[in-house]
Amino acid sequence: MRDSNVNFSFLHRTCTLVVLLCFLHISVTVFYYVRSIDFKQAFVQNQQIQQDQRKLTAYVRGSEGETKPSATFPLSRHRNTTEKSLESLEKCPDPSPVLVGPLRIEFSSPVSLENVRNENPALRKGGRYKPKDCIALQKVAIIIPFRNRDEHLKYWLYYLHPILQRQQLDYGVYVINQDGDETFNRAKLLNVGYAEALKEYDYECFVFSDVDLIPMDDRNTYKCFSQPRHLSVSMDKFGFRLPYNQYFGGVSSMSKEQFLKINGFPNNYWGWGGEDDDIYNRLSSKGMSISRPSAVVGKCRMIRHERDKQNEPNPQRFDRIAHTRETMHKDGINSLQYKVVNVEKDQLFTKITVDVGKPPN
Repeated sequence: MRDSNVNFSFLHRTCTLVVLLCFLHISVTVFYYVRSIDFKQAFVQNQQIQQDQRKLTAYVRGSEGETKPSATFPLSRHRNTTEKSLESLEKCPDPSPVLVGPLRIEFSSPVSLENVRNENPALRKGGRYKPKDCIALQKVAIIIPFRNRDEHLKYWLYYLHPILQRQQLDYGVYVINQDGDETFNRAKLLNVGYAEALKEYDYECFVFSDVDLIPMDDRNTYKCFSQPRHLSVSMDKFGFRLPYNQYFGGVSSMSKEQFLKINGFPNNYWGWGGEDDDIYNRLSSKGMSISRPSAVVGKCRMIRHERDKQNEPNPQRFDRIAHTRETMHKDGINSLQYKVVNVEKDQLFTKITVDVGKPPN
């Protein structure tokens, strides 16, 4: 009897162990089967995403040749993603957190435009830029009156593009080139730059800069303020001092509202000098004052050069300045006349060559 009981107990334990092993085997099989289904689904989704990306790339590349998207391509999903990413961007901080402060500015080494292009890959055609990580506080058009100053322009582009990008501006650079060899008219070219820039973009701020002036501190932000801004406060040419309190030459900025309030700049200052004082008189007559950065932040260097031909001192400037209040309402942006001769779109700038006429006899 004892042997039969022992055999039965052994058989019972053996059967129990076999059942447990079968249950374990079935559990492991089910687990890996479920995992394989998830993997297949993930693989299919990944392949679909890669296919969509390839289609998107082909669509973007083909858009320049006016290729239309395929009817089966789910553009709405990508558009929604882009819109959400734009909506999630916040306004850029003020001041910009990537400014470096004082800069070393020198003109001893030659500058190549090709090198400037390579060093500024974020620029878009026409010298346009906007920050990617935040929404710029202002849309700024940089206006440069120009003629026969190509070497100076290279230095300006070399130094200013990195500065303007660190200032996190939504900006464009417009070089307004006076055609022909008639007497130079700086103020009229600035009016042209204002008018032409607005044809391309809804700029709200305008910086008017001579091509030979480079800021020595990127904290001197090229933007607009509650009052017209004089940016080139302390130039090496004047021993880093303001030559006189009413001085408004070199580099300045105005909002669209401020510019229109004074009817823009005068068109009748042919030759060197006088237009800056006329502009100051216009601002003063409309109750505006000049704001400035500190003498330290507002430092800038001038590229030394001989006075341009056909830009001799204007002998009529003092008489015209004395009558600014009488002439400003009829001489300005409302009386501007010019003819566009050529428009060049470079990665670094938009160059607009214009015929501004000639001085009256």
